[in-house]
Amino acid sequence: VHRDIKPENILLNDRGHVQITDFGLAKAVSQATLSSTGMLLGTASYLAPEMIESNRAIPQGDLYSVGIMAWEMLTGKVPFNADNPVTLVFKHVHEDVPDVSTVCSGINADVAAFIARLTARAPEQRPQDASVALEELQRLQTGLTIDDWQYRLPAGTDAAADSGEPGMAPPAPPAPPMDQTDDRTRPFGQSTPNATSIMPAEQSRNDSETTARLPLDEHGSPAGSGEKTDGRQRGRKSKHTLVIIACIAAAALVCAGGGGYAWWYFQGPGSYWTMPQPEDLSCESSQSCVITDADWNSYKELLDFSNIEYETSEAYSDTVESGDIISTNPADVGAHVSKRHHQKVKVVVSKGIRQATVPADILDASSTDGKDPVTALKNAGFDNVKEAEASDDTYSMDVPQGAALALNVDPGAVLPHNTKIIVTVSQGPKPVVMPDVVGKTKDETQQALDELKLNISWSEGFDDKIAQGQVISTSVKSGSELHWGDTVQVVVSKGPETVTLPNYVGQKASDAKTALEKLGFSVKISSQLTLDSSQDKKVASQDPTGGTQVRLRQEDGTPNTITLKMYSSLF
Repeated sequence: VHRDIKPENILLNDRGHVQITDFGLAKAVSQATLSSTGMLLGTASYLAPEMIESNRAIPQGDLYSVGIMAWEMLTGKVPFNADNPVTLVFKHVHEDVPDVSTVCSGINADVAAFIARLTARAPEQRPQDASVALEELQRLQTGLTIDDWQYRLPAGTDAAADSGEPGMAPPAPPAPPMDQTDDRTRPFGQSTPNATSIMPAEQSRNDSETTARLPLDEHGSPAGSGEKTDGRQRGRKSKHTLVIIACIAAAALVCAGGGGYAWWYFQGPGSYWTMPQPEDLSCESSQSCVITDADWNSYKELLDFSNIEYETSEAYSDTVESGDIISTNPADVGAHVSKRHHQKVKVVVSKGIRQATVPADILDASSTDGKDPVTALKNAGFDNVKEAEASDDTYSMDVPQGAALALNVDPGAVLPHNTKIIVTVSQGPKPVVMPDVVGKTKDETQQALDELKLNISWSEGFDDKIAQGQVISTSVKSGSELHWGDTVQVVVSKGPETVTLPNYVGQKASDAKTALEKLGFSVKISSQLTLDSSQDKKVASQDPTGGTQVRLRQEDGTPNTITLKMYSSLF
């Protein structure tokens, strides 16, 4: 409980933050109570009745002072005035504060009712404390129109001049325009200074309204008042002051007549919140301070405490730990968040480093993932996938080209997405050059092709030049490119083709010739005279003779010649 709320103790900085100063009375009361001093402390124009009667310092007393300030801000004068503090405090005790609408005709009725509630003589008729008053005021604000906010005293109203009535104070000068470039903290309100002091019950030398220190009788009432009360001082925790600040700030907006305060609310510092600084974020005073890497749960409490609305989203981050803030919009400490447009702070909260799972079938060359492991890993969410450099070790007879031979991580492992994964990709069967094996023996050919991991399909054939057991030909020319596992057809020589020559002696020479030519021989016939006409045109002899093993062809490939002698009759 402050005990001395008045304009001189309310400061308003360049960002529209309300600050309360001069807690001297509250401290003095805590150190010297009524019973020990027999004196009353407070500024007479703003003292609550229960403070005067029984020196009760309760939250409702501060609200009464706020209400008097609001009354003064609207009318230009305090509701009660007197020649000396004693008379002034009696008015607070025995008279109701006039309805502000009696001076400010046309003011919003809800505003007038709210001020009347704050300045009720009975504490129980006021809000219970500043937090309750603030809630009422916030509800009230939502129903005000622009005309309500810009309310001014009607032209010709003499509220700004001293009417001479005993209950009214002289007017306060109008508030000067707010300088947006001035960084200094300034007093909130411009009424005639009310100095707080401890003094006899008489007017101060420099003040029109004083802080009175009045003698109290044995019952706690001001001496000579004729009033007796047995109230006690009831303390409140210091946190009540924080809510009073908020209440005063809002009351200032509602009660401030004129365009200057309308500007303050609609365009100036009253139209926005400022982004608070996270407790775990260090900022350089000369530089902008971006809100990041701060614990979201802690910062959320700050936003909630400041009544700043927000909406959150989550995103992965490689640098910001899970649960910390990646970014906000607005981004900087001290940035403005519009109240009038119901702006929400957009907060992106880190989910930590994104995780990804290595496909379990990545090494199965028959699977979709195994056939293209690099693409499979990228599709799984990994973005730091590298292929190992190709070498002789990356050729494979069994794993097709493009499939994975090996990984530096285990299939099925769950890892950060930026884990470096090295994939050894198969180049498939290694390319080789077909050697020249024609004329080589079968064993020599087998060894040469085995070294190249080539498969062999053997066959045999006759050859008039190449000796038996040597290679006649291959299905692939020497110098051609093959790959491991390819098959080469190899023909091995059985030597020259031979036949056992039939015996054609005594057969017709023409039949013998036809049969020999059919076997592939060339036939030469010569005549031999005979007296036996029955032997005419028959084979007399053959060369080579029947039963001989004869080559069909010579080394140059031409057919061998068989010579037949045919009888020719003289008769």
